[in-house]
Amino acid sequence: MGTPTDISQTIIESLYCEALILADDVRATFDLSQHNIPTGEGDFARIALSVEGLRTTTRVMHVLAWLLNRRAFFNGEMTEFQLRRHGRLPEDRPADPDNLSWLDPHIRDLIRASGKLHARIARLDRAWNDGFEMSPPAILRLHERLGHRMGEI
Repeated sequence: MGTPTDISQTIIESLYCEALILADDVRATFDLSQHNIPTGEGDFARIALSVEGLRTTTRVMHVLAWLLNRRAFFNGEMTEFQLRRHGRLPEDRPADPDNLSWLDPHIRDLIRASGKLHARIARLDRAWNDGFEMSPPAILRLHERLGHRMGEI
């Protein structure tokens, strides 16, 4: 995946569907009104659930934003320049192992799944951005074209 054209619209659409399903699972799982956590020691579990819920939701929303930017680019709603400027995936903030110890296994699995999806998108983001790097000869050609255009005015 050395160039941005290696990431097809089909791949983006597939990942977008996957991310939407994950986002819905995350929303349902971290809905605090659905959890009956007793008071006392449950305070630590409630805090862990809140913190990791926010962290996981943010991770999934960053992935969705990245995918939406690519969809807009493929649909001609965003230029390559706009995408390079505003389309970067923020770094992931992994779950806190202490918090994970307070959570049910299915919640930990969901958090891991969101981390894996973010890692996959991060690899695509790096590949996409590597395709945008301009080599010195490309910069020189750009300067030459600009010089010729300025001479025409």
